[in-house]
Amino acid sequence: MSEKNLATVPTARLLVFRVGGLSCAAEVDQVREILPRLPTTRIPGAPPVVAGLVNVRGTLVTVVEGWRALGRDPPTTPPLPDAAAGSTIILELERSNSAEGVNERSRKLIGFTVDEVVDMLAVGDTTLEHRESLPGVDPTLVKAVGRRAAGDVAGNLFIVLNVAALLGPVLTN
Repeated sequence: MSEKNLATVPTARLLVFRVGGLSCAAEVDQVREILPRLPTTRIPGAPPVVAGLVNVRGTLVTVVEGWRALGRDPPTTPPLPDAAAGSTIILELERSNSAEGVNERSRKLIGFTVDEVVDMLAVGDTTLEHRESLPGVDPTLVKAVGRRAAGDVAGNLFIVLNVAALLGPVLTN
């Protein structure tokens, strides 16, 4: 489903989450699991968008700071020093490896920090609207805009992210 235009798919299953006051969504097919915010080990020389590495049941996973990747303001400090606010969504992305004319596809795990996981929902084609651009959001990261409930309340709107465009540059480094 990730290769198709979401606005033409009869039903899409989405995980809705909040990052820096922005409601976003990713296709459920790309979500491997949702974990409490995990402490990361910083990678020397990594770009600032990379929070670091975490060990998820023996697999090292690169974690991206969601607010940095989306160009949002930093989150507020957790109330307690040891409290880790938010969640880490572990996403499974497909990437192409081209070597010696052979095109192989592999799957890569990557973590994405969010302030809050809001909902998981199935949306129909009437709920999603294709958008070329939105104020304050890089247009290459937007697949569609959706609405969580009936009515014209701005708080119910969410952006369906192009996860490959958002996290692809991190995978290539």
